Amino acid sequence: IFRLCEIISVRPIAGSARKTETEIETTTSSSSANNNGNGVSEKYEYYVHFVDLNRRLDRWVIAKDVRELEAAAMKVKHGGSYTGRGGDGRTDKKRSLLQRRTRRGKRKLEQAEADDHKPPANPTLAKLEKDHEEITKVKNVDVIYIGGYEVDCWYFSPFPEECTRHRRLYICEFCMKYMRKKSTLMRHKKKCYLRHPPGNEIYRDKDISVFEVDGAKNKVYCQCLCLLSKLFLDHKTLYYDVAPFLFYLLCEADDTGFHVVGYFSKEKVSADNNNLACILTFPQFQRKGYGKFLIALSYELSKHEGQIGSPEKPLSDLGRLSYRSYWTRVLLGILSEHR
Repeated sequence: IFRLCEIISVRPIAGSARKTETEIETTTSSSSANNNGNGVSEKYEYYVHFVDLNRRLDRWVIAKDVRELEAAAMKVKHGGSYTGRGGDGRTDKKRSLLQRRTRRGKRKLEQAEADDHKPPANPTLAKLEKDHEEITKVKNVDVIYIGGYEVDCWYFSPFPEECTRHRRLYICEFCMKYMRKKSTLMRHKKKCYLRHPPGNEIYRDKDISVFEVDGAKNKVYCQCLCLLSKLFLDHKTLYYDVAPFLFYLLCEADDTGFHVVGYFSKEKVSADNNNLACILTFPQFQRKGYGKFLIALSYELSKHEGQIGSPEKPLSDLGRLSYRSYWTRVLLGILSEHR
């Protein structure tokens, strides 16, 4: 199955002659603007964005994985995947369900499109957002190694350029420092004294603990944590100014120490009474209920402070799903108690 995609960037495969910037621009523009296979060579890899899908699915592909648009023309007409057999790959029943869903969501879609075409309220902010999007289109780290896991990265993160030349990073799971080589990490592990986040433990239940870390007191740790989390958060902009924030890190404990599985951050003083600025469960620990736990903790902290709080808006797609799932569970629990 092939999907409609746009070629964002080009790079030579290891061992091939490097391509000049002019050739890269020519190949990229001819492949994305003209929508054909001209210029695709087996000597190069192509960074593609799949149309209408989230950027975390963007990836490098080789020439044989790219097909001419004419061969996949049916998917443009039907707005779906091309199976290579002259159809859109849907049964009549599936197509009918899709049409009903489309009619049901027509008004929402029209409103969203109208919002997209509104002129930006702040032209300077709009320009900064556009420049940021251009800079971060291509992720600079393909994979990280942390705590015995090899994790594919989703988005660009502003690590120093000299650390991303090989497109992989090695992370110490206890102090969050990043390294270019595995040998450096092995030497670092022998000297790293941390076995838990550098903050106060505020919650413990069996092998689950939560630590509160002050960004002003543990600046380097929190900066490294933010750079790491940006690999999995598209719109995160907090990297270095961590002093105004508190970080709540959820950990799994074993004989070797406390291993961070996720966290959320919040402003120490929020004019909008936001109880959460950023939330992330690392990919290797997702689908275990940790996201709901962190959301519940943010509300419990608001209760403890005597505040009515809510997360910063807008939410990411995964954040929206997490909150929707959390509140569905809470409301159904309340309704079941009052039947």
